[in-house]
Amino acid sequence: MTDSEKQTEDRIFESATEIFIEKGMDGARMQDIANHAGINKALLHYYYRSKEHLFEAVFEKMANVMFSRFAPVFDENASIEDKIRFFFREHISFLQKNPLLPAFILNEINRNPARIKKLLQRFNVNEFWNTLERQHHDYLIRYNITRETMPQLMTSIAAISIFPFAARGIMEVLFEKSGQDFNDYLEKRKDFAADFVIRAIKGGEMETNMESKRKLE
Repeated sequence: MTDSEKQTEDRIFESATEIFIEKGMDGARMQDIANHAGINKALLHYYYRSKEHLFEAVFEKMANVMFSRFAPVFDENASIEDKIRFFFREHISFLQKNPLLPAFILNEINRNPARIKKLLQRFNVNEFWNTLERQHHDYLIRYNITRETMPQLMTSIAAISIFPFAARGIMEVLFEKSGQDFNDYLEKRKDFAADFVIRAIKGGEMETNMESKRKLE
């Protein structure tokens, strides 16, 4: 592939990403993508045979970007608290740059559940747990975090981060009416959300101590 062809392909991919995120798979047209990329439709089909093929490439690329961004969560030198703070800081920053992404992904999950199922096959929950248990065995016991409760914790963390973007339209109106700045709220949320989750986790220590006390009585 020549440099010119690579530049054209990159331009197509960038345009397709923007159009798909804005309009979704069903709403996007190949002509929209060609116009946005500044090429004719025939050339677009030369690079990508169909809209479905192009969408798969875009969706896969976005998934790889998201997964690779959070790879440092597995850093053995980082504490649980550091990992939680890292996640919220990076995830919210990522969504600030891609605010339409949560709604896009949720729509595509509902439209084609098989695609997200295929995508998540690369994420082995048992392997994730085994890694955490190896790195933070004493911490997990101390704060009563188990293999069974980990999915609850993970989905709660994700929801706390995603909700402001999934409900952005409503929240921006509410913030405007109250005279607050939504972007300032998002910046502060990076620390607030992390502190909230860490306090909740440490509350598990109290439950563990109370349970141990009841068993001794």
